[in-house]
Amino acid sequence: MTAPPATEDLLRTLAPQVLGALVRRYGHFDAAEDAVQEALLAAVQQWPAEGRPDNPAAWLSTVATRRMIDQLRGDDARRRREDDIAPRLRPDPDVIVPAGDDMLTLLFLCCHPVLSPPSQLALTLRAVGGLTTAQIAHAFLVPETTMAQRISRAKQSIKAAGATFRLPPLEERAARLGVVLHVLYLVFNEGYATSAGDDLQRADLTNEAIRLTRLLHEMLPDDGEVTGLLALMLLTDARRGQRSRADGALVPLDEQDRSQWDHALVAEGVALIASTLGQVPLGSYQLQAAIAAVHVEAPSAEDTDWAQILALYEVLDQVAPNPMATLNRAVAVAEVHGPAAGLDVVATLEDDARVAGHHRLFAVRAHLLERAGDVDAARAAYREAARRTTSRPEQRHLEARAARLS
Repeated sequence: MTAPPATEDLLRTLAPQVLGALVRRYGHFDAAEDAVQEALLAAVQQWPAEGRPDNPAAWLSTVATRRMIDQLRGDDARRRREDDIAPRLRPDPDVIVPAGDDMLTLLFLCCHPVLSPPSQLALTLRAVGGLTTAQIAHAFLVPETTMAQRISRAKQSIKAAGATFRLPPLEERAARLGVVLHVLYLVFNEGYATSAGDDLQRADLTNEAIRLTRLLHEMLPDDGEVTGLLALMLLTDARRGQRSRADGALVPLDEQDRSQWDHALVAEGVALIASTLGQVPLGSYQLQAAIAAVHVEAPSAEDTDWAQILALYEVLDQVAPNPMATLNRAVAVAEVHGPAAGLDVVATLEDDARVAGHHRLFAVRAHLLERAGDVDAARAAYREAARRTTSRPEQRHLEARAARLS
């Protein structure tokens, strides 16, 4: 049974609140997370028929607490743990205390350093994002059983590490916040440019990443990188509606109808990045947001201030060297100094194992070769890029570029 969209949105919002409150009160993240998922399933099954309760959060909390009791009593291996906490395991509508710290603590817990990046991503989407295991598996094109095992192992790893439901010490918090931001960035990117399959983008993932980053910004309004990441997401998402045609074909940035961008998101994103630049030490997300702002503020592709974009990429190369950023810098170099100069930058990445076999390197090289007038080499590079990508819309786009040069 599928819940109506309004109910699904409410459950997604309430799930991390209930989970945070339960773990804060009772401990045992693994048992609490399983119990909350069962409570969500019960809500999806019962609310459409019986009506939404007057206090949905208290309803979920009560059901989840009862599931925790049943789970603990049903497992002999946990008998000692049940004896320790059973006196406290009583359904209590007051367990839900709206507290931003709970959400922030959950984010830090799901991004615990003992977990691999894929596990951090999956656990964040499940525990904080409120997505089901099936939804997460679908988003990353793996079987549901595989994703379930990944999430289960992640919870066991957190338990084995002795992690408790509290914010890490101040000396650890900055590094851990960097992991949290990276996970949210990955969620957004997977939604905005789906890495595999027939869909160009997944609005559910981009919306969820923005929602969680907004919450993080509300909790940490003075953190420059949190502000920068939110600005970057908004400025990028503002273009989403113009990234594809009715037939699903990809539309490059320079061919998009800028009048149809979401100008409310553009204004919000520009205001956010303007509020932080020059006020706090520069970071990667602030610089990327500044670059995105230059793009969206240009009235046309021809009016883009490429010199400013190149200057920002050069700073980004110093602050946070990254091969994908270098590829983007190559495009900016070509716009300012000509395609040959851009190809020289691309050549510096040919031995970089992180990107040497990536379709994006071949796509950028093809674009610059085409601009340089080397049609045969450009066509071959477009075809190689199309062969290497696992995204069908990108593949079709690259194949069409190659065919255009035939």
